[in-house]
Amino acid sequence: MPVELPGALYFATESPVWTGGRAFYDPQAPGTVWACAHLVTAQQFGDIAAQEMYEPPGADLDLGVVLREGRHVLGPGRYETLVCPGYLEGVPVLTFTAPWSLSAVSHTRPSTAYLRHLTAGLRRAGAWDDQAIAAYLCRAPGAAESWTVEQITALFPRE
Repeated sequence: MPVELPGALYFATESPVWTGGRAFYDPQAPGTVWACAHLVTAQQFGDIAAQEMYEPPGADLDLGVVLREGRHVLGPGRYETLVCPGYLEGVPVLTFTAPWSLSAVSHTRPSTAYLRHLTAGLRRAGAWDDQAIAAYLCRAPGAAESWTVEQITALFPRE
């Protein structure tokens, strides 16, 4: 289901898979982040987080700190900080991001393939139209310097 979280989306570092900037979430920055929430078990969330941290899945991830404090830094790398920005119908919303803030890192242009992947996910959430999604992504630091709304809109598959 679509969710809007307090904070900001930005692109930084370089993904060897996507060959461009990775998406990060700064829950302390002003703004709103659009996302698609999926209902998963704690074990599934731990497996997803482990894979993004380049760790083998299967170990239990202690969610106690993030559920109590809203944030838990597990390590210095990208996607090694757990965040709980709130609850949705009584279920905690959990995600992971980098330990640094939007302003503490250089921004990196996201690749065409990565933006296409993000637009598809936001489109499937069903809350925003293509023009709104393109404008939203185009404003994010990293994309704002190198993508226009028209270029991002062109990434949507035509039906």
